[in-house]
Amino acid sequence: MIRQPSLPLPDFAAARVVIVGDVMLDRYWYGSTSRISPEAPVPIVHVAGSEDRVGGAGNVAMNVTALGGRAAVLGYVGDDEDGRRLCNLLEAGGCDTALQALPGHTTITKLRVISQHQQLIRLDFESRPDGLPTATLAGRLDEVLSDAGVVVLSDYAKGTLSDPQPLIAAARAKRIPVVVDPKRQDFSAYRGATLLTPNLKEYFLAVGECPDETAIVERGRELLADLDLDALLLTRGEDGMTLLRRNAPPLNLPTHAREVFDVTGAGDTVVALVAAALASGQDLEQAAHLANTGAGIVVGKVGTATVTRSELERELSLHAPARHGVVTEAELLELVRAAHRRGESLVMTNGCFDLLHPGHVAYLEQAAHLGDRLIVAVNDDASVQRLKGPSRPVNPLAHRMAVLAGLRAVDWVVPFSEDTPQRLICALQPDLLVKGGDYRPEQIAGADCVRAAGGEVKIIPLVDEHSTTGIIKRLQRNDPTPR
Repeated sequence: MIRQPSLPLPDFAAARVVIVGDVMLDRYWYGSTSRISPEAPVPIVHVAGSEDRVGGAGNVAMNVTALGGRAAVLGYVGDDEDGRRLCNLLEAGGCDTALQALPGHTTITKLRVISQHQQLIRLDFESRPDGLPTATLAGRLDEVLSDAGVVVLSDYAKGTLSDPQPLIAAARAKRIPVVVDPKRQDFSAYRGATLLTPNLKEYFLAVGECPDETAIVERGRELLADLDLDALLLTRGEDGMTLLRRNAPPLNLPTHAREVFDVTGAGDTVVALVAAALASGQDLEQAAHLANTGAGIVVGKVGTATVTRSELERELSLHAPARHGVVTEAELLELVRAAHRRGESLVMTNGCFDLLHPGHVAYLEQAAHLGDRLIVAVNDDASVQRLKGPSRPVNPLAHRMAVLAGLRAVDWVVPFSEDTPQRLICALQPDLLVKGGDYRPEQIAGADCVRAAGGEVKIIPLVDEHSTTGIIKRLQRNDPTPR
């Protein structure tokens, strides 16, 4: 049976995200620039068009709905035309709005002048009145939490989230994860949240300058413990992202951006994808991978923008590791994670497979029938020499792996350099570990790791009268007939 790979995307339609924070209107004026003003050394822009988009916390919501999820937005706007325009744009984007219009308060509006895909100037229109009624937000949040999967606090330091603790407490009381996009220097205000998504500049302002990668990780772990956080997702521009979790090694994700036009709103896309993925049942690592991919897409667009599911699918297909055949260990780890997400069972075996013979083929076909995917780990040339002697292997590693990859029964072939595949098996944690011959299960490398993870170990008898050693001996005595 030919197995069709599933898309590594969750069902975002199942995600409902509630976003609380600073909403704003992003306005764009577009035009051509051909000369410098005689009045001052500034370019003259002939404005030929304009566009209004949702910014700030509202852009997080628009990103969630662009993925196919549902989003509700809580926050404040002014009792003015820009506030009404903002609400209309959110509703047109499929968002549920619970924005309160405040008399005397100006809707935050950012006007950007764009020429030839370059931002020439930004003009901010806003007022920051004292005493925003933030205390009422917790009560309003409680009203919309009944079917929420994740709560996002989108803090642009404009006053809406001057006291986020009641909001975090309201969500966590219902066991709802809280994702925070922070802007303030003191991260203690977000104590008890599930995940913080600072960029590197924001992170250094909070923890101090870090001289090297070790310091970045160590201070992150201290922050997780001190503030009772589950994780930090550091966005690092051209260096991608780093996910820091308790009791787990750092996960470094390289950037997927091919060309950067505009980073406006990229942080909103990151937090929206993380939140939508978590609300769809994905874990933090899966959510971080999706967010990293989405960030690479959105920075290739001009202005505040969103990412769609089809764009994610297309981008993921470009960076997907090989779906069949010879793979690296890093590629295999990704493939194994994706297979487990699809509910597939993984069978693993290992060996030298120096001269492939009918016994090998029969053994591998039996192993493949025990699960959905068969992984074959192959000793590299140096480890074969250590195990079999200086005259082996007859065939080099690349040839041995290529022949195995051509078998219908085999999904993935991966090399290892140690004398046993113990480390590799423990990293992959297959559902079933198989070995051919007369071994006892306790003699098989990696068996303990597999059982500890809830898997099984199975012995498959080998076909009589077939072995690599036997073939070599017959060739040496010029006798092609098996005895």
